[in-house]
Amino acid sequence: MEAEVIKTFRFDAAHELPNTPEGHKCRNLHGHSYRLDIHVTGPVDPHSGWVIDFGRITQIVEPIVAELDHHHLNRIPGLANSTSELIARYVFDRVSPQLPGLAAVTVWESDSSRAIYRGR
Repeated sequence: MEAEVIKTFRFDAAHELPNTPEGHKCRNLHGHSYRLDIHVTGPVDPHSGWVIDFGRITQIVEPIVAELDHHHLNRIPGLANSTSELIARYVFDRVSPQLPGLAAVTVWESDSSRAIYRGR
């Protein structure tokens, strides 16, 4: 049996999108209450009944969330143009070496706007 599990994290951060046209509202400094979903797929262990312990995902991802939470994202190396798509790739690239089975990272910047990155 294979399954996908999703662990959700939240963080608040400010950013600006410097590559948007002059006059675009997102070019100005603003903030979001982000939601971050970490998707892990794999076989369900017949003994534990898990793909992975949610606590293990938390151990891996929380330090990265702490680096983002209440920060100006553009000042973080690799996030100078901190779109949701590029934040998702940033998190994916940082998490994937430690998290076999990482299938996707979803970044929600609002209840109705999200980006999903599934790796290269």
